[in-house]
Amino acid sequence: MSRPMTLNVRVSGTLSEFVASNIGGDGAYENVSEYVRDLIRRDKARAETEGFERLKAELTAAFAAPESAYVALDAETVIARNARG
Repeated sequence: MSRPMTLNVRVSGTLSEFVASNIGGDGAYENVSEYVRDLIRRDKARAETEGFERLKAELTAAFAAPESAYVALDAETVIARNARG
């Protein structure tokens, strides 16, 4: 398990006002740390979803290809091709 990380971020102007509006009694978060952790979790989930969607699109295209588009390869050919790239 990784060690906790301390982040120091300075925001001002409209960004500071926006953060403040999300903190405390009128906001959705108790404190800035809770807000930032939630933003990071959401960004992580977004990145994972994007990666899954890319993989799904590639697999969909591969399965939609006609049988004639596939070429039989032996293990040595696949290993050699992957070693080059």
